[in-house]
Amino acid sequence: MQSATHLLRVPSLTSIELCAGAGGQALGLERAGFRHTALVELDTDAVHTLRTNRPNWNVVPADVRDLTEGGLRSTDKTVGLLAAGVPCPPFSLAGKQLGAVDERDLFPTLLNLSARLQPTAVMVENVKGILQGKFASYRGEVLGRLAAQGYRTSWRLLRACDYGVPQLRPRAVLIAMRPDAFAAFRWPEPTSCPETAPGVGSVLYESMASKGWELARQWADEAMRIAPTLCGGSRRHGGADLGPSRARRAWAQLGINGSSVADELPLPGASLPVRLTIGQMALLQGFPSDWRFSGRKTSAYRQVGNAFPPPVAEAVGRSLAHALTQAETTAEDRIPHTDRVETERAGSSLRP
Repeated sequence: MQSATHLLRVPSLTSIELCAGAGGQALGLERAGFRHTALVELDTDAVHTLRTNRPNWNVVPADVRDLTEGGLRSTDKTVGLLAAGVPCPPFSLAGKQLGAVDERDLFPTLLNLSARLQPTAVMVENVKGILQGKFASYRGEVLGRLAAQGYRTSWRLLRACDYGVPQLRPRAVLIAMRPDAFAAFRWPEPTSCPETAPGVGSVLYESMASKGWELARQWADEAMRIAPTLCGGSRRHGGADLGPSRARRAWAQLGINGSSVADELPLPGASLPVRLTIGQMALLQGFPSDWRFSGRKTSAYRQVGNAFPPPVAEAVGRSLAHALTQAETTAEDRIPHTDRVETERAGSSLRP
C-alpha cells in the first residue's frame, strides 16, 4: 500500500510569479500570507525596484519565454500558486487588440509553465479588454487548456475602487484551481464602492501639503472623488503622462495637470492645476508610501501605471489562501492514519 506522503499532494502558501513588474501583485500576495519562492521580471529597472524594496525576495531577471522548469521549481515539493500579470497590450482597449498574433501575448508561455510546474492554483491579471466578445474563442482556448491540466476556472472583472483604492481601474482576473481547492474558493467581497472609496484628495492631501503649498487644503477638498484609471503604457509607445485626451480631461476635473509628471511635490506659490509625482501616483495605486521605484521618470511611471494594486491582489490572495488551506485540511482528514501506525509498528519490529 502507498504511504501517506504519496497519497496526498499537500499545497502550501508558496508563490511563483511571472512578469512581476514593480511588485504590486507580489506585495498584495505577501500580505495575504504567501511566501514567494521566485519572482520573474525582464525589465532591469523593475528588477531593481523589487530588490530594493524586498532584498529577501528571489528575483529572477529573465524573459519568461526562456525559463526552464528547473530554474523555477522551489525547494518545496509542491508549488501552491503560479501568479502572473502577463502583458496587457494584446488585449488593451487603447491598443490594436491583436490578441494571439501579438508577439507580446504570454498566455501560451504561462500555460506551458503551469503544465510543467503543476501548481495547485493559478492567478492571472489582465486588462478588462480580454473579456470582450471578440476574444471569446481565445478565452475558451485558455480555459480548455487549463481544464485539460486538471483545473477548474473562473474569470471575474474586479474594480480597484471596490477594495479601497482611489481609482476605478477595472481588471480581469482569472483563477484556476484543483477541484478540491476550487470548491472552497469564493471571490472576495467588495470592501468599498465608488461612493465610499477614499478620494484622491484624502489620499494625497498630506503629501501635497508637506512642502508648504498654501492651496493644498483647497485642492484636496475639491478632489474628493476616485481617479481615472492610471495608464502605464507600453515600452513602444507613450511617455510619462496620464493618458490620452479623455483621461487628461478627467484628471483636470480633479485639479491635476495630466500632461506630464512632476519631479517634486508642490512648493509655496504653486498654482492649479498641479502635477503628480511618481510617489503620489503610487499612493493612488495602493502602494505604501515607502515603496521606491527605480529608473528614470518614464520607466518609473510605467512600473506604477502597469501595476496590479496591492489591496486588490491582497483581497484575491486571501480568498486563494483560504481555499488552499481548506483543501489542505480536508485532504489531511482523508489520510488513512492507520497506514502510518502500521508502518511505525513494522519499523519497530525490525530494530535490534
